[in-house]
Amino acid sequence: MRFPKCATVPYTCRGITGRHLTVRHLLILGGSQDDRAAAAAAHQDAARVASVVAAPGAALPFSRVIASDLPVARPRLIRFDDLEQAFPNAQTGGTRLVLTQSTYLLQKWLDVLDPTDRIVATADRQTLERTAPEAFQRRGAWRQFEVLDLGVPSSSSPGSSPSSVSDHLLARAYHSPYPEERLQLCRDAVSTTPDSAVPTLALASACLEQQDMSGARRALDHAALVAPDWEAVHYEDGKFWLGVEDMGRARDGFQRACDLMPTFAAAHSNLGATLGELDQPEAALAAFTQALTSDPDGFTILNNIGVVCRELGRLPESEIALRRVVTLAPDFVFGYYNLGHTLLLGRQCPAALAAYEEGQRRDPQKNRRQACRLAVARFANGDAEGAERDLWRFIDQAPANEREDLLLESYEIADALARDRPELAPHRAFLDRIAAELNR
Repeated sequence: MRFPKCATVPYTCRGITGRHLTVRHLLILGGSQDDRAAAAAAHQDAARVASVVAAPGAALPFSRVIASDLPVARPRLIRFDDLEQAFPNAQTGGTRLVLTQSTYLLQKWLDVLDPTDRIVATADRQTLERTAPEAFQRRGAWRQFEVLDLGVPSSSSPGSSPSSVSDHLLARAYHSPYPEERLQLCRDAVSTTPDSAVPTLALASACLEQQDMSGARRALDHAALVAPDWEAVHYEDGKFWLGVEDMGRARDGFQRACDLMPTFAAAHSNLGATLGELDQPEAALAAFTQALTSDPDGFTILNNIGVVCRELGRLPESEIALRRVVTLAPDFVFGYYNLGHTLLLGRQCPAALAAYEEGQRRDPQKNRRQACRLAVARFANGDAEGAERDLWRFIDQAPANEREDLLLESYEIADALARDRPELAPHRAFLDRIAAELNR
């Protein structure tokens, strides 16, 4: 894609109020679409740059970011209007095309820009909160943006449209709430530009959403043939193999995506998860740690680091990671549960109990396995009555195929605690009842 060039204007990096910005890029929220455009134009008019690149948000997911397509004259100002349109999230069943994910798309842009280049973007707050909540958590590339809020209620608008036929079809496809329509529009886009990897990759994701695995495989193979050096293709390929539980090929796909784009946090994170499934915890930890360099506040990454460190017996490191998780994401209940488990294994019994209790308090689902671990934490703290109450209340709700597994895990943890701590001997009846139930 060739981007339009605009006249050279000075860049002073001053906001509407004249306050000097301290970060590299600017995101303008609030007001109407016209209000935001006017604010962006004021920044553009005051900029000291050699060239300006302008692109509508709706076109961004379906236009490969290639450095050679950008103007040579530097520094450059990159103008994204209606950026919220770049991240449609209408796919169903947990499927989402990587090209529509903000942390990938913005990071890709940052990777091809020079340190002197600047992005000025506008977005409708309500839409952005729905499609890219990570923007407000300052996740990944978003941490390099300062937010300028115009201070009045935001009003949504359709935004500007892509210029090419293929881009227009893909934008319609990925904003559509109907998977069947998305699939057909992607096929139409492929027919208009059969030699482009972008519509083919979009088609692969639409096929996956419909559980058309053979169609997805054909599309991915074609995209890899057309663009063998595009990390997005290999990332989607890794997701495909993960979906069919071929962990070896999934690992290879994610590894290739990481090699091609070292700042791609999601690729490193998925590589780590796949390596964990392949019983390679040290390699998994290395992948998660690399993911954290591009997304230092990624609480799900930190959660995985905490779990892997615990599996490796590195309890202090696990505790540090998981305490960051609950600080960054207090509503993420598994942060508390995982912290509780780490603390319990480290014989920090009162702290473990507090973590489990907080997780249960915040958990609308009242996860049965974690409730049973809470019961064991009560036992570890000498509260046999509370342990009995919690354990059997949740065990009695469990289906038969889950019940034995929960009882066995509870027994193993509680028995290890009892053997390590003689003061728990008076509460042995808790263990005896579990053993009797297992032997029935």
